[in-house]
Amino acid sequence: MLRVSSTARLLIAGQAPGIRVHKSGLPFTDPSGDRLRRWMGIDEAAFYDESRVAIVPMGFCFPGWDKNKGDLPPRRECRAAWHDALMAAMPAVETILAIGVHAQDYHFTRLGLARRKGGGVTELVRRFADFAQARPRVFPLPHPSWRNSGWLKKNPWFEAEVLPAVRQAVERAMA
Repeated sequence: MLRVSSTARLLIAGQAPGIRVHKSGLPFTDPSGDRLRRWMGIDEAAFYDESRVAIVPMGFCFPGWDKNKGDLPPRRECRAAWHDALMAAMPAVETILAIGVHAQDYHFTRLGLARRKGGGVTELVRRFADFAQARPRVFPLPHPSWRNSGWLKKNPWFEAEVLPAVRQAVERAMA
């Protein structure tokens, strides 16, 4: 689930592994990973190149299901015990893809980036350009899950405006 490297310039900060990923032991080996790689404009070989791409979810294990059979939020003890040390071990990271509210909350707070209260993921993703000068640069992204297909249809600006900027930053970080 965890892929950390002192040379990686790109960090994918996710939520927590789903049950399929938990069983495979490799992050994003599911349709969400396929969609994320399409968003990024890279193939599996590049995506899993630890020397260039770090993958650190907010929770390191499948957190279980809620009453509606959706995944529970990542367990907090992972963040408290490990994340600050992991971020310090990755000094080369220049771009962070912060996927979902839990990763966004942690990285925006850690880097002192302003979030508006009550705006939610949509508002934060829409403001992606506001964070262009941050170092490392953080791209707030919705989760690439099929469950967000409706969100993607309602927000066509995401593909038109955000994804080209993400692909450009990914290409630069992978160079």
